[in-house]
Amino acid sequence: MTTTEFGKEIEQYHRDGYAIFRNVIDSSLIAEAANHVDWLIKKHPELRPESLDVQLVTHDPFWVRLVSDKRLLDVAQEFIGPNIALFASHYISKPPFDGRPVLWHQDGSYWPLDPMEVVTLWLAVDDADAENGCMRVIPGTQHEPLNEMKPNSNVVSVLGSQIDPSLVNESAAVDIVLKAGDVSVHHPNVIHGSNANTSSRRRCGLTIRYIPTSTKILHKGASPWCGAFLLRGEAVPEVNTYNELPKYIIGEHMPFTGCEKW
Repeated sequence: MTTTEFGKEIEQYHRDGYAIFRNVIDSSLIAEAANHVDWLIKKHPELRPESLDVQLVTHDPFWVRLVSDKRLLDVAQEFIGPNIALFASHYISKPPFDGRPVLWHQDGSYWPLDPMEVVTLWLAVDDADAENGCMRVIPGTQHEPLNEMKPNSNVVSVLGSQIDPSLVNESAAVDIVLKAGDVSVHHPNVIHGSNANTSSRRRCGLTIRYIPTSTKILHKGASPWCGAFLLRGEAVPEVNTYNELPKYIIGEHMPFTGCEKW
């Protein structure tokens, strides 16, 4: 853990399993992220907007530019130290009126990481509140062991699976209300989810899973976890193989501020 000006947020994270950092990303970059979501949806009409996920990151220079922003890495460094890699990233964009829920789950139960040293930053691309399906967290459940996620076909949802409902005290849930540009940070063991978006407003957030370079990504068979980039500091020899930064190609990628440097 580094010495930090974020003492209150760090304390909340250790107590509750999540923390909120306000006004991390400026409005101009958030506007580009919102445009990026629209561009991805148009480019990939076969995908639900809640499922713009890790397979799209590898060859997308704006996406890598966004997750490597110094302000986001500075937050991540408070939790995992100065040698930082991207494990995965995923836009969950819930469209108005029919945005799908995310059932109660623990992130770490899905991930092939050893050890499970990882932190998630959830960047609000839109304002998120209870009305449009913001994230909800059960505080303190980061102390629970990781549990097997079980398929649930009774509810159409983003993940299609959930934790055993008997392990969830839903009355303790807290809504994570964010303004665009805010970031919430959560632990891989904390139980969380979100309701459907039945409002007239989109609710989009970008999940960013950062790992210290000492954490190994385990590849078994045809692994979908292909989005690893070294973003800050030094790699640990023989732990992970990282992708080269994608090159910006006119006509193939979304134009963005500074794209000529990519």
